[in-house]
Amino acid sequence: MSQEVRETAVVEAVSPDADNSALPDVILTPKAIEMVRKMAAKEAIGADQGLRVAVVGGGCSGFQYQLNFDAHKKGDRIVEFDGVRVFVDDFSLPYIAGTTLDYVEGLHGAGFRFDNPRANRTCGCGSSFSA
Repeated sequence: MSQEVRETAVVEAVSPDADNSALPDVILTPKAIEMVRKMAAKEAIGADQGLRVAVVGGGCSGFQYQLNFDAHKKGDRIVEFDGVRVFVDDFSLPYIAGTTLDYVEGLHGAGFRFDNPRANRTCGCGSSFSA
């Protein structure tokens, strides 16, 4: 996935030092799974790699979502959807636990959309959120 996908949300304050074992996983819709498979095939992603869903610093509000293909790293939460592996690091998990990743198509284009249950509102720029 050469393009990073960014969506917006403001999330509840969470502690990155908390025990994340009880947090729900990130969920992919059937359409998102289909598109990740297509992109992985196009980019010839190896069997040892998967989709990394992360939160990184940046954007006008402090954090933004990031998607890319990557190898598993120590401490990652790993979830599999019909053969598509998803990795979420310990830092990102508290901010995106329970988030549904969908792929939508419309008149304004197509792309991945994050439905984050922790979001209170979205940022005006469309690419960042604050915690």
